[in-house]
Amino acid sequence: MNHAITANNLTKRFGDFTAVDAISFEVDKGEIFGFLGANGAGKTTAMRMLTGLSRPTEGEAMVAGYDVYREPEQIKRRIGYMSQKFSLYEDLKVRENIRFYGGIYGLPRKQVRQEADRLIEELGMSEFANSLVSGIPLGWRQKLAFSIAILHRPAIVFLDEPTGGVDPVTRRQFWEMIYKTANEGTTVFVTTHYMDEAEYCNRVSIMVEGRIAALDTPQAMKASFGVETMNEVFLRLTRPGGGNT
Repeated sequence: MNHAITANNLTKRFGDFTAVDAISFEVDKGEIFGFLGANGAGKTTAMRMLTGLSRPTEGEAMVAGYDVYREPEQIKRRIGYMSQKFSLYEDLKVRENIRFYGGIYGLPRKQVRQEADRLIEELGMSEFANSLVSGIPLGWRQKLAFSIAILHRPAIVFLDEPTGGVDPVTRRQFWEMIYKTANEGTTVFVTTHYMDEAEYCNRVSIMVEGRIAALDTPQAMKASFGVETMNEVFLRLTRPGGGNT
C-alpha cells in the first residue's frame, strides 16, 4: 500500500450544517500534502476526523493503515499532531515539555533525555531550555511544537495552520523543517490559509465550503487556470462564477 491516507466521501455534519461534504482523496507515503482553504472551509474538521479526534458522520477513511471508525486509538499512536493553538503547556519549561510528551509517546526515559538534549541543540534553544514556554517568542514555540510532534518518529504528522501569526522568515524556516521531515520518510499533512505556502507542497487540495474544489500539483493547478500564483487559483475557485470545480 503506497497511500498513507485515503478518504472516500468523508462527511461531517453538525445538526443541519455540513462542515465537510463528501470529500475523497489520497495522500502518498512521504508526500507533503497541502490542505488549503479559507478559514471556515472545513480544513480543521476534516483533520480532526483523520486524526481520530472526531467521528465522521458518513464516508470512509484509512490513516496509516487503520480505519478511522474502528481503530482511532491505533491511528493516534502512529501520528504526530500540531494544533492551531500549539500543543505545548505554557506553564512548563521547554525541557519539561519535551520530557512530558516523550512520556506520553511511550519513549523510554533515557531516550527522552537524549531527545531533549538533541532537540534543544538542533533548534538552537539552549538559552530557552529552562525557560517557561509562555516566555519564549512565538516562532520558537511553533518550531518546538513541531519538533515535539515528531519526537516519536510518526508515520504521518498533521499540522493545523502551523505558521499562523509569524513573520515570513520564520515561516520559511518552519518549511525547511517540514522538508527535512518529509525527506526522512514522514508523510506531512498540512493545513494553511496562506496560498503562497501551496508552492512548497508536492500536491494541494483547495477546500471551498466543505468540499474539495481542486486537487493537483501547484504547477498543474496554475497551468489549468492560466494564472501565475496559487492565490489567483484560489480566487478563481472562490469567486462566484470564477473557476471550474
